[in-house]
Amino acid sequence: MQLQPQLKALAEKIGKLKDKIDTEESTKHAFVLPFINLLGYDTFNPTEVVPEFTADIGLKKGEKVDYAIFQNEQPIIIIECKNWKENLDVHNSQLFRYFHASKTRFALLTNGIKYRFYTDLEAANKMDEKPFLEFDIAKLKEHTIHEISKFHKSNFDVAKIVNNASALKYTKEIKKLIAEELQSPSYHFVKLFAGNVYSGRLTEKVMGEFADLVGKAFTQTISEKVNDRLNSALNKEAEQQQEETQEPEEVSKIETTEEELEGYRIVVAILRRKLSVERIVHRDTQSYFGILLDDNNRKPLCRLHLNSGNKYLGIIDENKDETRHAIASIDEIYQFEEDLLKTVDFYENE
Repeated sequence: MQLQPQLKALAEKIGKLKDKIDTEESTKHAFVLPFINLLGYDTFNPTEVVPEFTADIGLKKGEKVDYAIFQNEQPIIIIECKNWKENLDVHNSQLFRYFHASKTRFALLTNGIKYRFYTDLEAANKMDEKPFLEFDIAKLKEHTIHEISKFHKSNFDVAKIVNNASALKYTKEIKKLIAEELQSPSYHFVKLFAGNVYSGRLTEKVMGEFADLVGKAFTQTISEKVNDRLNSALNKEAEQQQEETQEPEEVSKIETTEEELEGYRIVVAILRRKLSVERIVHRDTQSYFGILLDDNNRKPLCRLHLNSGNKYLGIIDENKDETRHAIASIDEIYQFEEDLLKTVDFYENE
């Protein structure tokens, strides 16, 4: 599961098509359904992605939300769509009513370009007024893609997403406040710093002077931090180039193929249900392509044998012995999901 290239491709498609899309219905089909599809849900299966899902609200019967995604015959996400030209700020009250009626934990309000994910952090079964995850599909950052991936069918875990939603929501609010304070420091913000460095009386004139000083100090601090990191990176690069110049590079007999890397990405997609991505490390050898836990040779997760006529996936048991399974292509790795996850359990239980 590689969401980044898929999301990038969808964003490019939206950029080309949006000026030709005039209706809400067209927005759904051209922008929203492809997004649902890349999350792993079958938009052609009416038992998994239900269009015009009925969410009766009290005495109002037949109220419908645009889509509901089902898992184990229960709605897990309800989705309300708007025309891509519409401002989403005026539409969350409608979704608020649907959320209570559907008994789901997640709601998505989107116009196909901007996406807002909601849950019920503040009161059970009552949708929060503010989303915990919000993004523009044309301006995605790596950490946002990581959060989107948690809604993928292969990763979906209600408890994990809800637990993380609180941190996401409040981090976003704090970052917003910091940005506002940097642009125009408030009285209390200025007083916090002025009171610690100025011994005299904080008159209106003094506070006015400190407002300018605090703003400049923060801007300079951020610039210095950025410069320090850039200089550190440049120095490391210069040192590395110097080392490469001084020491002749040994020609490696190991050649990592694109097929091995693709196989590794498939294993990561499976194991990230139980492990964070940075703990899953590959190490190529002349005889096999190894995938390790925590980059530790004593903790092999599996081995790929792909460079001979026959291809094999090596499954590791609790004794760290390898059993090879013949595979016709790397796509067959998905068939060994249970075995791969079991290997993780062996190490977690040690």
